[in-house]
Amino acid sequence: MSVFGTRHHILTVDGLDVFYREAGDPSRPTLVLLHGFPSSSHMYRGLIADLADEFHLIAPDHIGFGRSAAPDVGEFTYSFERLTEVTLALLDKLGLERFALYLHDYGAPIGLRIASRDPQRVTALITQSGNAYVEGFTPFWDVLFAHAEDRATHEPAVRELLTAAATKWQYEHGVPADRLDRIAPETWTLDQAGLDRPGNKEIQLQLFWDYQFNLAGYPAFQEYFRTHRPPTLVAWGRGDEIFGPAGAEAFARDLPDARIHLLDAGHFALETHGEEIAALVRDFLRSVR
Repeated sequence: MSVFGTRHHILTVDGLDVFYREAGDPSRPTLVLLHGFPSSSHMYRGLIADLADEFHLIAPDHIGFGRSAAPDVGEFTYSFERLTEVTLALLDKLGLERFALYLHDYGAPIGLRIASRDPQRVTALITQSGNAYVEGFTPFWDVLFAHAEDRATHEPAVRELLTAAATKWQYEHGVPADRLDRIAPETWTLDQAGLDRPGNKEIQLQLFWDYQFNLAGYPAFQEYFRTHRPPTLVAWGRGDEIFGPAGAEAFARDLPDARIHLLDAGHFALETHGEEIAALVRDFLRSVR
């Protein structure tokens, strides 16, 4: 089989089945792609195909997402710390000693935990709506932070974020009218199918609640930026109403050499600007070998 084609694997990690996509020659520089809510490694399918001729790509599904295991909330601790542990165990089991990280949404607090704790292992960072600054939070988060303080009172409002309408909105908001036809409908329908599995909404509610603890890690992430100066590419949707463009621009505070590109896109910028982002990533990774 050609190394350029995407391969699909399941590896048992800490007793859990972790699904991941792989493409490219393992002897080439590795890029680990960490997805966000409510998606899976599926969000990287186009980028993987675009870059597999030159790079080695690994894209796992987090526990509770995609094709990875999704144990009940009573059987697994759904926290970003625990998801980090599983991700790191996967990378160790795959024997990946050095790699760049692509961070989107939930992938940011997971990947930045890894990078800040073992800086020598990470060759570069790419962030697409992968937040690390309070400036990135928009009014979208008001109900989530209220839920963090009082789960019972605000759970009905937060559950609205798990509906089909909300999932579709995540893909379409902030996208120019002339690019809406680039968004494949299976994106939000696939994500919603995952959310609609028995017990999955409870998983997502737990992660919504746990997100508050990621903010406590921001000072350590920012200290990592200042101390280790990882080469960083920011490719962010200017129209993102979940993590706003101020979150992208904030990286320049601690990483003055960061390449920051605000695209005329929304939260899932790869769906509408995949070719542009692939070109930015290719050029960037070539410069940091």
